[in-house]
Amino acid sequence: MQAYTDTAEVGHYIQGRRTPGQGTRTQPIYNPATGGVTRELRLASLEDVEAAVRSAAAAFPAWAATPAPRRARVMFKFLELINAHHDELAAIITAEHGKVFSDAHGEVARGIDIIEFACGAPQLLKGDYTEQVATGLDNWTMRQPLGVVAGITPFNFPAMVPCWMFPLAIVTGNCFILKPSERDPSVTLRIAELLSEAGLPDGVFNVVQGDKQAVEALLSHPEVQAVSFVGSTPIARSIYEQGARHGKRVQALGGAKNHMVVMPDADLGQAVDALIGSAYGAAGERCMAVSVAVLVGDAADRIMPLLAERARALKVSHGMDETAEMGPVITQDALQRIRNYLDIGTSEGAQLVLDGRNLKVPGHEDGFFIGGSLFDHVTPSMRIYQEEIFGPVLSCVRAPDIDSAIHIINEHSFGNGVACFTRDGHAAREFARRIQVGMVGINVPIPVPMAWHGFGGWKNSLFGDMHIYGEEGVRFYTRQKSVMQRWPDSESKGPEFAFPTHG
Repeated sequence: MQAYTDTAEVGHYIQGRRTPGQGTRTQPIYNPATGGVTRELRLASLEDVEAAVRSAAAAFPAWAATPAPRRARVMFKFLELINAHHDELAAIITAEHGKVFSDAHGEVARGIDIIEFACGAPQLLKGDYTEQVATGLDNWTMRQPLGVVAGITPFNFPAMVPCWMFPLAIVTGNCFILKPSERDPSVTLRIAELLSEAGLPDGVFNVVQGDKQAVEALLSHPEVQAVSFVGSTPIARSIYEQGARHGKRVQALGGAKNHMVVMPDADLGQAVDALIGSAYGAAGERCMAVSVAVLVGDAADRIMPLLAERARALKVSHGMDETAEMGPVITQDALQRIRNYLDIGTSEGAQLVLDGRNLKVPGHEDGFFIGGSLFDHVTPSMRIYQEEIFGPVLSCVRAPDIDSAIHIINEHSFGNGVACFTRDGHAAREFARRIQVGMVGINVPIPVPMAWHGFGGWKNSLFGDMHIYGEEGVRFYTRQKSVMQRWPDSESKGPEFAFPTHG
């Protein structure tokens, strides 16, 4: 893993090369499996952000003028390189995030889906044309890039979420500045190198490491035309407000409290597998993780023993252990926050069926590990129901019927993802039609849309008008221009003072 161990410091990527930048502040990067510091992160100064913006702004005119097929060929080459380095990128993710290698491998694969979609830039950028909208008059539309755009991405998917943004931004002619999470930033530098190797001109893609200071500098910079963000709801709301105040286009994806409804007629074996994988995969640190099971009717009493048995048997270990089903959480602070929520749930009257706080992984006693935890008899008034825990904690709520289940979910302030497990087609149709959530799965626990459909929630899970990636992503990173053209004969008919019509 030379790409991961080649330096003791993680810096920036500006103008086609790695650079430590001018900032003097640093921050440790941990291996969550050991709890030890592995490298130091150089946090960007205002001068570093300015250098990245200048680099992108200087590259923009030539890149925007590059024909879309040529931009797509660069993305095709990048796709080839990402596939060739798939294992390497996954290992870098596991080393800094802690998720098991197979999960990291899957993360890169879902990023590849978006890259493949972006390779269709010539088709995606086609406009509309109408001949003879009026006598001798034609009208057409085109989509043109915005300029310098930025992405601010979270720790939980350090490769996939950036891929939701930069491939479409780049192939549509923009120049991109990525501010990745400071907790697991190394994979983005390797991605930047592969983009350069694919033939991307210097300055089109830049990486600026940093914290709030770097984010606020990007949000206020007059050259940055648009900002994409994925993270918690309070920060998403702040990003959206600040960006809008500075006249920028903003899409800000926030938090989640994803529910999975289990109907009495559901295949309980399938439902248990779905709940275990979606609640405890990646230690629950997914914006699409199922954190609430809504158990309808007698499904509750029948499924709870099965859930407890399977959750108790989870294999928790370091991410490179091939037998591991769940790794550590990202930081010591995250570990303590999750432990606190288990105390809160107990004090609120929920039944703690399985407590993962005493788990120890042999040889990794200082790692940020916690076992899968399970609550029963959770009610909507409890904090463990209302708030995003972002850890391996599954809360079970009981509902008498599907109408009650839908009402419970629709009353929640988040509306990111939801699932319903049933054999009843009418119940499934009614659920999908009436539920007020942006992404719905029927017998699918984690309904992440494919690359050409777009990702986004409702309510406090999304601030902005457009979902991320897919055709909505193309629209976000471009703006429409309408052209009306007439070539009249040489004889002037004099001025026209009436409002133009299509007669």
